[in-house]
Amino acid sequence: MRLHRLEVEAFGPYCAREVVDFDVLGADGLFLLHGETGAGKTTLLDAIAFALFGVVPGARNEAKRLRCDLAERDQVTEVALELTVQGHRLKIVRNPEYQRPKRRGEGTTTQQARVSLSWVGTAPAGLAPEGLIRIEEVARTVERLLGMTAAQFFQVVLLPQGEFARFLRSDTAEREKLLERLFGTERFADVERWFADLRAERGRELEQQQGKVRELLARYAQEAQQEPPETDVGEWVGTVLAASAERAGQVTAEEERTRAAAQRADVHLQEERADAEKIRRVRTAHLRLVEITEQAPQRAEWAQEVAAARRAAGVAVEADLLDRRAAELTEAEQAEKSLGAQLREFGTRATGDLKARAATAREEAGAVAELVAEAEQQQLDVMRRDDRKLAAVTAGQQVEELTTELAAIPGQLAKLRADAVKAAEAEAKLEGAKAKVEELRAFARDAAELPEARAKVERGEAKLREVVDTHQSARQHRLDLRERRLDGMAAELAAALPDGAPCPVCGSAEHPAPANRDVELVDPAEERAAEEAEQAADTMRQRVVVALEEAKARLAGLLERLGERTAESITAELTNARAAVASLTQQAAGKAKLGEQVVLLERDLELRTERRRRAEQAATEATTDVRALEERLAERERRLVAGRGEFADVGARREHLVGLAEALEGVAEARTAVAGARERVAQQRTLVEAAVKAKGFTSLKKARAAMLPDEQIEKLEQGIAEAEAAAAGARALLSEPDLFGISPDDVADVGRAADSAQLARARADSAYAALRVATAQHDELTRLAGLLRKALAGLAPAEAAYAELRALADVVNGRGQNSRKMSLRSYVLAARLEEVAVAATHRLRTMSQGRYSFVHSDAAGARGTRGGLGIDVLDDYSGTIRPAKTLSGGESFLASLALALGLADVVAGETGGALLDTLFVDEGFGTLDAETLDVVMNILDELRAGGRVVGLVSHVEELRQRIPTRLRVRKSRTGSTVEVRAGR
Repeated sequence: MRLHRLEVEAFGPYCAREVVDFDVLGADGLFLLHGETGAGKTTLLDAIAFALFGVVPGARNEAKRLRCDLAERDQVTEVALELTVQGHRLKIVRNPEYQRPKRRGEGTTTQQARVSLSWVGTAPAGLAPEGLIRIEEVARTVERLLGMTAAQFFQVVLLPQGEFARFLRSDTAEREKLLERLFGTERFADVERWFADLRAERGRELEQQQGKVRELLARYAQEAQQEPPETDVGEWVGTVLAASAERAGQVTAEEERTRAAAQRADVHLQEERADAEKIRRVRTAHLRLVEITEQAPQRAEWAQEVAAARRAAGVAVEADLLDRRAAELTEAEQAEKSLGAQLREFGTRATGDLKARAATAREEAGAVAELVAEAEQQQLDVMRRDDRKLAAVTAGQQVEELTTELAAIPGQLAKLRADAVKAAEAEAKLEGAKAKVEELRAFARDAAELPEARAKVERGEAKLREVVDTHQSARQHRLDLRERRLDGMAAELAAALPDGAPCPVCGSAEHPAPANRDVELVDPAEERAAEEAEQAADTMRQRVVVALEEAKARLAGLLERLGERTAESITAELTNARAAVASLTQQAAGKAKLGEQVVLLERDLELRTERRRRAEQAATEATTDVRALEERLAERERRLVAGRGEFADVGARREHLVGLAEALEGVAEARTAVAGARERVAQQRTLVEAAVKAKGFTSLKKARAAMLPDEQIEKLEQGIAEAEAAAAGARALLSEPDLFGISPDDVADVGRAADSAQLARARADSAYAALRVATAQHDELTRLAGLLRKALAGLAPAEAAYAELRALADVVNGRGQNSRKMSLRSYVLAARLEEVAVAATHRLRTMSQGRYSFVHSDAAGARGTRGGLGIDVLDDYSGTIRPAKTLSGGESFLASLALALGLADVVAGETGGALLDTLFVDEGFGTLDAETLDVVMNILDELRAGGRVVGLVSHVEELRQRIPTRLRVRKSRTGSTVEVRAGR
């Protein structure tokens, strides 16, 4: 994989479109990426990762904030990467998901993520030549071409700052997580989980079986009402079942005996009840006959009353009709009298032809009726005329008021519009003024920090001279001790070397100049102390170098940003800018209110103009209506005066004539009704007298006395018939064959028989209940015994199988009999880590001048924890193996870099990925001394051999002198920019 071109826009700190030409940067095979802290160096690496995989490394991907905060509203966030993979050149353009302002209305909307992959040249076999635009298809294609996932790419191509230093010092669990991501050992983790899940599943099944056995045994013991034994459960179950069967047989025999006794007692009780019923029936029949005989005289009187009532019923109809005719006559006479009195109220008497007089009055009332409607309309028109007069006056007043108000509005409107324009101009200038204030504040802070930054650089330079002297002294002391120790070792060898024997160093048999034995020997502990002192001095030197570089970078940044400005000029500019912001803020605050006032006043002008027009129209219409109404009122008034005569109005005259006609007609009709009623009374009296004689009564009074209601007659006849029927029934009952020989005085003892039967039934029920309990208990014990024997038979094989599975699962997961406490996954990763250690050792020995090598350890962890992923270093100077945590800062960087490069080689070979022609190393060079830095640069030179491009990300000043091709990142308030400086 070789990178050609990277373009970013509105991404991270980069606001404008920035272009990085890797073909120019990679011309020498090595380039430096440098810039101020926070300028966006790592963001360029993030952009490469985002273009390829749609994600960025580490915690930055979790923040989901890839869009530049300084981007314009309509500016698109985009990353474009052009690269060559496996001989195919392609271009990937990717946009992240972000929030942008809505084009219409307020608020924000989500801009969805997009991606496009196009081929520069011929597309690979099996892929569309027009390219891809679906996110999933692009992801699969990139992973297939690169041969690695995003996590592997981040570790193999982008060697991040501090990641491998932490890997060196991490424990087994942390290393396991990283190696899993790189080598894809998820399938072995799946095997571990499969064994663990299977063990848990089989454990739950076994627990269910054991629980089922315990439950069945508890239910069996509860049913048997005994405590279960600890052993010989099967024998105990059989004994309990046999005892239950015997008890059930005894209860069955007792139930049969009590049931037979109860049946015999029930038969005797039924016989006694039958005899008692017969005696009761005989007694009832005798009593009924005696009662009927005693009531015979009363029934004879009832028969006579019924016969007289039947005869009087023929007179009752005619007598009732006579009463109704008399009442009608009385009512007609009273009505005639009342109507005559009403007629006299009209000032006339009931004489002459009343109907002719009534007709004449109605004719006159009809003639007056037409004028009544006109009188009502006259009143309505008078009211309407008054209303219209008032409306005309009101409309005229409203026209005058509105005319006065409209004359003042144009001046007010012109003033408001002028004020609104001034407020809008102030608002437009306000943001620029605020930005100016913020910029000057930043300059003021930079100016305040400048003296301290200069002093910090001076202190750093002085401190650097001091620590360099200290480190050189410690180094020289260590070298002196080493030389003295070597001299001492030579003296020891010379003393033990006999004449003529070959030298173990050079092999010569001649010894012309043996070492002097008077040389002072050096203690190994003293040499180790000198080495540690040199390492401590070197660590301090590197720390001072890094701090000094940071202080110089900070000072350069401050001077670059301030330019020619001084603290006094910045303070003056800031005061003026703040005053301008305050003035513009005050003016702009009234913009919205002024705009609303202009709109309201314009709307008010339109409304008042329309109201004046309507008021003028209403005044004209009201005046016209008043004139027309007054003409109609005068003409109608002349007709009404002629029509009312001596009455107050025409309505009163018409009401008088209609009432007179009705009174005359009522008196005439009442006289006719009285004559008819008298004739009908006389006729009905004759018919009543004839009916009384025909039914055998001497007078109407006696006939009325004999009359009875129909209900009473029916009741008397029913009583007579019921008495006769009761007597016949009693005699028929006494003549039945089954009552022959039974006397009313006989007695049957039913109570005693009932008591005996109840006692027998109670004994039978008790025996039956005992039988049901014993039978149910025996059946339940039989059923539970079968289930318990079956469960016990299947439990033993399940326990044995589970014990075997649990032991195997413990071994696979690094527990139990696994002495190294290594899980299957850790075992596989340990083999991969051993390959990494071998590959990394080759570079580490070169960078450490043959002193250090990596050693893989598969020993178990402390206190029985899992092991297999340990990594230590072999110190060739002392011959001891020690933890990687004991390395100094510079040594840790060398080890981390060697480990990262070795891991990259192994992962690339493991995944079968594409040849990695581009590699980035992020930070860590500030901890190296000059000599070690030379060695590391030689290693990096080896990496770029064969056309590979290596990019270093660092603040170290010395690297800028060593590497002529550089990519510098500058930060500013308008966004970061990049600058490519080609090698010379």
